[in-house]
Amino acid sequence: MTEIDKDNWLVTGGAGFIGGNFVLRQVLKNNRQIINLDKLTYAGNLDTLSDVMGHQNHRFIQGDIADSQLVSKLLKETQPTAVVHFAAESHVDRSIDGPAEFIQTNVVGTFLLLQQVLVYYQSLPPEKQSIFRFLHVSTDEVYGSLGETGLFKETTPYAPNSPYSASKAASDHLVRAYYHTYGLPVLTTNCSNNYGPYQFPEKLIPLMVDKALQGDKLPVYGDGKNIRDWLYVEDHCRAIEQVLAQGRLGEVYNIGGNEERENIEIVDSICDILDQLKPIGIDRKSLKTFVKDRPGHDRRYAIDSSKLQNELNWQPKETFESGIRKTIAWYLDHQDWCQRVKDGSYQGQRLGM
Repeated sequence: MTEIDKDNWLVTGGAGFIGGNFVLRQVLKNNRQIINLDKLTYAGNLDTLSDVMGHQNHRFIQGDIADSQLVSKLLKETQPTAVVHFAAESHVDRSIDGPAEFIQTNVVGTFLLLQQVLVYYQSLPPEKQSIFRFLHVSTDEVYGSLGETGLFKETTPYAPNSPYSASKAASDHLVRAYYHTYGLPVLTTNCSNNYGPYQFPEKLIPLMVDKALQGDKLPVYGDGKNIRDWLYVEDHCRAIEQVLAQGRLGEVYNIGGNEERENIEIVDSICDILDQLKPIGIDRKSLKTFVKDRPGHDRRYAIDSSKLQNELNWQPKETFESGIRKTIAWYLDHQDWCQRVKDGSYQGQRLGM
């Protein structure tokens, strides 16, 4: 165990889907101290953190990464050994409807966070500087769309096609610049599509699970043959831990599940599993409805995570088959969580028209 493992981490966006899973894992499984800063927008949910809200190793602060005074105060007070930056507007369809929020949070917010982290880092004595890390969590969508073959590598040129992916690409470049210009010890991860517990229900898998449970129509974009590489969220969290502990400064590490699936395959799998576990008298696949594709919908993403596997000895533990069964079982066991999320502004309606 390295020295960084023993100390406290500031996590931004730790009430969201991936950030929330990460916080739960650090506090409950790894016994780490976590300072959790989240703005609690539509995708942030304190219900996700219910198991740690009273825990001595977890401190939650509702606030914005763009609030420089708050961030500066937090850094000085808590003296974190790492900042893990999940906070982002992350839903592609919403970025089509309202791109301004994505620029504000993902670009301006990341810039302002970097500014305060740099001031904090420069104030540390050399022995603390040597172990400090800033890890920026990004997405494979910055690379654009692949053809029928090939994989995204860390060296793939950026070609974002949505306001969301463009804003994340900008934030990636800012993080890189703070390493090369100011010497801030940064690491960046670009992950493929995550799925698992606590995911906001406008994303494909939880949306389809919810609608299939209700016997509602299952809207599939375009011809349903858009391909994504699927990564179980717990595997993603383990990868971030590895990068924090052993990653080379200034480097980018791609994180993928090695599980490419067409969207239509995902929907069919969900229908088959739910027909086994919660039959409703019809084949749920008959509920599929093909709808107009969203603008700028990238055809295929696939990640080459060989750098992470070879350098840092990481492998995904879940296959898609095992991960999707765990995910559906979780949603069946946590219908109360799903209902409370749906009680907010999102009711399963189409976004990104």
